[in-house]
This record gives sequence, structure tokens and C-alpha cells, in this order.
Amino acid sequence: MWRGIVAFLFAAVFAAWGQKYDGPRPPKRDLPYLRHADNLVPTEAATAKEEKRKNDTLYIIDGASSPAKTPLASPILVVQIDQLVPDRLQLFKLDSKGGHREIVFPARKDSTRPFRIEVTRLSSDNIYKIEVYDSLPTGEYSLSPEGSNQAFCFQVY
Repeated sequence: MWRGIVAFLFAAVFAAWGQKYDGPRPPKRDLPYLRHADNLVPTEAATAKEEKRKNDTLYIIDGASSPAKTPLASPILVVQIDQLVPDRLQLFKLDSKGGHREIVFPARKDSTRPFRIEVTRLSSDNIYKIEVYDSLPTGEYSLSPEGSNQAFCFQVY
């Protein structure tokens, strides 16, 4: 009996692993897209400039707001991975000041926390879904790989 159950579970896992994703496909690899039903809106790919100020580290992204916009407070993003490590992505709120967006990381490491996200593999060809757990307030956001200045920006309006 146990062998039958174990065999069934293995079959179910392998069937799910080989399942093909039938939603919209990202045109570019390693660029997250906001999913709006069957449409994909590319996030703004940017590199944050790093500045040290006293004990803080400031990351600055050019432009007051992102051209990638979503009305969804809990957006879903889709990305086809080539170089990115999906489990190292973090989502942060940015402040818009003086024609740019910025985030400050104080010397105390636990003071700036990312929003909770869930990353799920959708297909064997490395398409992943990124879901935001909490509702995001209106504003500017950056999805960034941990330890990198790479930023994928979008706005919730």
C-alpha cells in the first residue's frame, strides 16, 4: 500500500514539474514583467547609484517615477530566468525626491525590510511567478537581487 502511495506522489510531482506554462511569455529573459491579465508590462531596468552618507548607504535611481505602472496593490510579476537567481529577489519601496527615486539603508541592517514576496517556478524553461504578499501602498518600487545595484522598477498608482 505504501509503495502505491509513494509511486503516486512521485508521479504527481514529476507531472507538475514537466507542466507547460500556457500564460503570456516574457519577450526578454531576466526582465520581470507586471502581469495584467494576458498582457505583460516590462518593468524599468535600472542600475542604482550607491552613495555613502555618514553611517547610511543611499541608492539612487534616475527619474522621479517609473514608466512601468500598475493599478494592482498586490501585483504579480512574471520573469523568464537566465542569469538572475529568483530566490534572491527582494522588493523595496522607493522615495521620490528631487527628480529621482531613492532608498536609504541605515547602518542598522534590520531597519529597512523588504516586502514579502513568493517566487514560484511555473515551467521547466525557467518561467517564474513573483507574487507580492501584502498590499502595496501607492508609490514607487524596486525589485532587486540581494547584494546587487540592479533594479527592476515599477509604480503602483
